[in-house]
Amino acid sequence: MNDTADRKNFLTPNEVASLLMVSPITVRQWAQKGILEAQTTAGGHRRFSRQIVERFARDRGIELPGTRDRLLIVDDNHQFNSYLQALFSAEVEGLQIFSAFDGFEAGRLVQQHKPTVVLLDVMMPGIDGFEVCRRLKQSAQTRHIPVVMVTALDQPSDKIQGLESGADDFLTKPVNEIALITRVKNLARLKTLNDEMMMRAATDRQLGLTENGELDRALSGDFGRVLVVEDHARTAQSVVRPLAQFHETVVEASMEKAFEHLTVEHFDLVLVSLSLKSGDGLNLCSKLRRTDTTRHLPIIVLIDQGSDARLLHGLDAGVNDYLTRPVESHELLARVKTQIKRKRHTDYLRNQLQRSAELAIADGLTGLYNRRYLDGHLSTLIDDASAGNRELSVMMVDIDAFKNVNDRYGHRIGDSVLVEFAKRLRRNVRGVNLTCRLSGESFLVVLPDVPMERASQIAERLRAQIAAEPFLGPSSERIRLTSSVGIARLNGVQDSGDALVKRAHSALENANRCGRNRVGVAA
Repeated sequence: MNDTADRKNFLTPNEVASLLMVSPITVRQWAQKGILEAQTTAGGHRRFSRQIVERFARDRGIELPGTRDRLLIVDDNHQFNSYLQALFSAEVEGLQIFSAFDGFEAGRLVQQHKPTVVLLDVMMPGIDGFEVCRRLKQSAQTRHIPVVMVTALDQPSDKIQGLESGADDFLTKPVNEIALITRVKNLARLKTLNDEMMMRAATDRQLGLTENGELDRALSGDFGRVLVVEDHARTAQSVVRPLAQFHETVVEASMEKAFEHLTVEHFDLVLVSLSLKSGDGLNLCSKLRRTDTTRHLPIIVLIDQGSDARLLHGLDAGVNDYLTRPVESHELLARVKTQIKRKRHTDYLRNQLQRSAELAIADGLTGLYNRRYLDGHLSTLIDDASAGNRELSVMMVDIDAFKNVNDRYGHRIGDSVLVEFAKRLRRNVRGVNLTCRLSGESFLVVLPDVPMERASQIAERLRAQIAAEPFLGPSSERIRLTSSVGIARLNGVQDSGDALVKRAHSALENANRCGRNRVGVAA
């Protein structure tokens, strides 16, 4: 493989991980399982064709960094269609815009371009917007594309029909430009989060990781906990009545008490009135955005008609959305649901990122550190020991004849034995020691400040305990196993991690040759 071409057209596992927003270990597992095709260099390193990675992302609906949001405008009124194109071109930087003038053309463009958001008129020739929306939401490939209906229909029944057909939002002509741009930006961000979340969920399934209902909750905007900050009793009641059917709703008239609630309790959303008698609701919004515990909490403000200037200040302060008094219940529920979904998407992704970070350094079965972490951290421990002229020992531990366990009882029982073995290993060493699973039934323990003699005692104690306590098999069958250990110590400042581990491995092999169930010590 030509080096120049390799740099230009092929990516390292770390580069692929960065593009797809997963951990490098996930990329390597994809390659091992054949999920993502890889090539191997003469030096034994994996490289991934950029073209294959892009196709992999496209097939799974993953938006790669650098791709632009795409807006599809569907309206048979050519003048209004052009007006919307001009508005979004001027107000949203980098937005790619497509337009359609009937439902059939809209369906074709959705399949071709997979827009980030669809603006959809209702009254159109051929098939109306309600039917277009229903078809989009019934397809697995397009159901997660947000749809905003923009129409001259202004009856509550029309809005209900639009929301029931699957629309994520519903705006009436003539449209408020601030409202329209705010809704589209919010839904575009939600779509991006959704794409990332679905991709990570697909990865979990491919790698056999369980989800325990976390994904289902993240996809739902129902049954949230909402705090309403409002000191007008009638307005508060008009908001609480519809919300209480689907969410746990708390009302607080005082901004100070509301802030206290939000910083010590869990809420999915806060509704803040900008017409409070007790103070300026915008100050509360700004304070929430400056506080670590509430920085990501969705905020919807309640404003009076004609308060565009106040609204713009609110959006600058980090407000996510707004509702105009008098509050229409269906619009309220739709806005609340969208923002709760967005928060749960964000929380899910944050948890997944944490999980990915843990997977990058931890063995997925036993919870011990993995080889990757050992390779990075062992040199640090050696440098520290060498600088302080301190002792350092390592133990390499194998379960003897472990293949027989898998052959006789199956891999499920074999895995449970490995998990229990890891627990016993942890019980026999200090928490400050570095305990790793190298591969299969092979483990390594790094013992800082432990001389060889003491390491031998620890190894012998572990060996004896493994031999004395059977492992549980199927139907509580007792499985008797033994282990062998190889020990090596650090030999001065010139010693390396590779050399140290190699000596421990040689000591282990010697123990195995001598009959197993024993401790070998490197010369």
